[in-house]
Amino acid sequence: MPVPSVNAIECSDLVIDRIGHGGTTRAVDGVTFSIPPGQLLCVAGPTGSGKSTLVTALAGMGDASVRIAGGGAVVCGVNVRKPGRKRRLLTALTGYVAQGAGAALPPRLTVGEVISEPVTMRERKVNAKALAIRVASLLDELHLPLGAASKFPYELSAGMRQRVAIARAFMLEPRVLIADEPLANLDLEVRPVVFDAITRRRTEQGMAALLVTNDAAFIRELDAEALMLRSGHVVARGVGKNLIWAPNAEADSRR
Repeated sequence: MPVPSVNAIECSDLVIDRIGHGGTTRAVDGVTFSIPPGQLLCVAGPTGSGKSTLVTALAGMGDASVRIAGGGAVVCGVNVRKPGRKRRLLTALTGYVAQGAGAALPPRLTVGEVISEPVTMRERKVNAKALAIRVASLLDELHLPLGAASKFPYELSAGMRQRVAIARAFMLEPRVLIADEPLANLDLEVRPVVFDAITRRRTEQGMAALLVTNDAAFIRELDAEALMLRSGHVVARGVGKNLIWAPNAEADSRR
């Protein structure tokens, strides 16, 4: 029997295809990495490098256009390639912030309902008071006014909506945070709030994190390892300026 992975995320030679009207495109090709509990990895790279496709598939949020065509990936003990009935478990253990999540919040739900949705979608009966306290705690942690719970997303600024999306991802106290451009639309003075929220969960709860960001300053602030993608391939990996490049990749990047 295979030995279960002790890592929060384990990718081995992962291959992901994108299927569209123009045919099938190889979005991710042979990506291998692992993230232990409590650790963090940032994925960077140019537009079209496969970053969003990678994290969407690992979070179990891919649709029919995203297909894992080769290799393997295990997230929180769930085989992402064939999750079956465990997909529900995967989405419960993984907090996911999609690209542009703040702009895509359900417009007919209040902010409180948006944040609590991961619970209400899974539980028929909930303790309304406990849920409201939990929502208020997340709003406070992310420096959002408590009165925002009764507002609708369109009544908030873009930066506030982004923090609402992050609060929603934290609702179930995930074992892994997978976030695509989590700093989108956030003012500089608010970014440390998100940084602290992620760091606190890594330290106190052992939450692992996989973040898509091209913000070099944010990666340095997190003291995170970076994985550089180009055309679906890993071309460099390392911490800070100590990147180890694949053969010819560094020279190609300077052309």
